[in-house]
Amino acid sequence: MGITTPTPIQAQAIPAALDGRDLIACAQTGTGKTAAFLLPLIEVIFGFKPKVEGSIRALVVVPTRELALQIDQQMQAIAYFTPITSMPVYGGSDGASFDQQKAALRGGTEVIVATPGKLLSHLNLGYVSIEGLEFLVLDEADRMMDMGFIDDINRIIKFLPKDRQTLMFSATMAPPIRELAKNILHDPVEISIALSKPAEGVKQEAFVVHEPQKAPVLEQILKTNEASSIIIFAGRKVEVKNLSRHLHKRGFDAKPMHSDLDQGEREQVMLDFRNRKLRILVATNVVSRGIDIDDIDLIINYDVPQDPEDYVHRVGRTARASKKGQAITFVSEKDMREFGKIEQLIGYPVEKIPLPAGFGEGPVYRAEGLKRSSSDGSRRGPGGGNRGGGSNRRSKSSGSGSGRRH
Repeated sequence: MGITTPTPIQAQAIPAALDGRDLIACAQTGTGKTAAFLLPLIEVIFGFKPKVEGSIRALVVVPTRELALQIDQQMQAIAYFTPITSMPVYGGSDGASFDQQKAALRGGTEVIVATPGKLLSHLNLGYVSIEGLEFLVLDEADRMMDMGFIDDINRIIKFLPKDRQTLMFSATMAPPIRELAKNILHDPVEISIALSKPAEGVKQEAFVVHEPQKAPVLEQILKTNEASSIIIFAGRKVEVKNLSRHLHKRGFDAKPMHSDLDQGEREQVMLDFRNRKLRILVATNVVSRGIDIDDIDLIINYDVPQDPEDYVHRVGRTARASKKGQAITFVSEKDMREFGKIEQLIGYPVEKIPLPAGFGEGPVYRAEGLKRSSSDGSRRGPGGGNRGGGSNRRSKSSGSGSGRRH
């Protein structure tokens, strides 16, 4: 696959997992954590006889069906030259898919990648072959808790053998995550890869706007920006639906991505977007983490995320693999405090640029706790403005040495 050097999370997690240790790892999307748990699973499953013939050997639990499909695809790619079988298990599927999932869960498919709700449904029906389970992986644990899956996870764990190895991965290490780890992990190895700042290739800018200015300024950006692949993030499903509908009526090639779409619709939207048949994806945070889409030219935060780390995850969708990208955020009066927290997290002010000509003035930007230079564009005014890049610094997280050879 052309991968020759382990990322920091891989260099630290793979040896611990191969030593049979439980693991809690804090690392954001894009650090290579999927391979950090898939490679040890494949090594053990391929190299050692199962505890129980015909049983599931590894269970990977994830928050969304898109992530389940993505990890299953990566599993098939990495394990291509082995006889290991895997299956994604998620909701929103038809009867035939349910029967296929049931057969996999009964017949000892070695690796199951599942969303909590659907997995629990199968477990409650009593036919899941789980007695020989050797690995449990919880990926994006903080996102699962944010989405209300903590009770489902606790119920799932009650079904599983206690004699197992558990690996937990999370982008943040909030107190609820530590409490969950304390309850389900045994003497875990702890790994923390610092949250990296937005890549140097990301040109970060912000428009300070009144709420009614958002939609017309967005339309102007979409008309004048040459980006061919754009993600617009909005805070809630209803906003995603309304904004996508508004843009479509105005003649823009835009489609929504949210949890109310059925599985077929979601897969088709993502396929069209990946293949550049769709220019604009309007999405909730479901796309900000764990979904691998390359070559995104422009990220627009229509709403300022409430969690500062979500800003880093959203902006991280562009300028991947040392490429260039652009991120624009709309900051209204009610969002200034939150945006100030984002600037504190990344360690520098995001350049505030004037609104385009003819759109009037926006509010004066004020955010507590962050000192800004007089050149950061705190005052708004009409006119084209200078769109030159601001200060984009990044503190690089260091990773140690090479782990075991695989």
